[in-house]
Amino acid sequence: MRKVALIGAGGMGRVHAGAYAQLPEAELVAVCDMQVEVARKLADAHGAKAYDNFQQMISEIDVDVVDICVPTFGHLEYIKAAADAGKPVICEKPLARTVGQAQEALRICEEAGVTLFVAHVLRWFPEYRKIRNLIADGAVGDVVDVRTSRGGGHPQTQDSWYADYKRSGGVVLDLIIHDFDWLRWCFGKVHRVYAAGLAEAKIPLTDYALVTIKFDSGVIAHVEGSWAKPGAFKTSVEVAGTKGLLSGSNFGSVPLMIERKAVDGPTACMTVPQSPLSQSPYMLELRHFIHCIECGETPEVTAEDGIEAVKIAEAALRSISSGQPVVLA
Repeated sequence: MRKVALIGAGGMGRVHAGAYAQLPEAELVAVCDMQVEVARKLADAHGAKAYDNFQQMISEIDVDVVDICVPTFGHLEYIKAAADAGKPVICEKPLARTVGQAQEALRICEEAGVTLFVAHVLRWFPEYRKIRNLIADGAVGDVVDVRTSRGGGHPQTQDSWYADYKRSGGVVLDLIIHDFDWLRWCFGKVHRVYAAGLAEAKIPLTDYALVTIKFDSGVIAHVEGSWAKPGAFKTSVEVAGTKGLLSGSNFGSVPLMIERKAVDGPTACMTVPQSPLSQSPYMLELRHFIHCIECGETPEVTAEDGIEAVKIAEAALRSISSGQPVVLA
């Protein structure tokens, strides 16, 4: 069993803590947050010890893994602290605020001889994993066009850090980086990024972006992210190929559909049974990371994957600012 120290007791920290409670191979032993009462509340709920100082925690309690769930702008600081302590690191997405910081995080962990895991959880959502498998199996032929969308209202915190682009990167870096990573997982290397959005519009508690990505393979993806829609959070994905269409969403009665082109007659439509809520994707993701630590295996999401996702997001933000496409080297 691996003993886990959780850094950050906010929304995502609570999600990770709940996931560890389902894992017999992991035990949450410490929770650290600058607001010690917030840390104590979460720690007490899981039989862990609360701290407001990382160094005090790491010197007083034996831990095997450090899980970082602080806001984006604090990731590098705690990655360095964990690596200096010789502990494997699980870091929530995005890996860092900038590509330079993300590369520095990997360098620090490599020099310390510890593994850096990046929590791009979309790979463990069953419908997205199923779609990737269907693409690989040729269910819709050669893919030519992909459309993803996710969004809802603007997230709000006590210090409103999400609304500060210098700290969060807005909807591009914090939200649709999920899709950037998943699309790379499906289609490989990105060639060019072009984007439009509200990153520089300075509209209070409102953000939106539409990013067009061209892959080396020729696939074109349209990625939409919004923090401008009241109501429930919604996601959708469509994958169009030479033989049909894959589509899924989190708000329809059927989570995943395959529509195949018919040679003669009406289009054939098939429902793929799927239960997105059967197991928590966060639990599956963290179980995978703990397994990799125990067995010395390479995780499905590497630190290099985390860096590449930040590169796409950074290119999109540059494109929004300049109005020009950005070619990735």
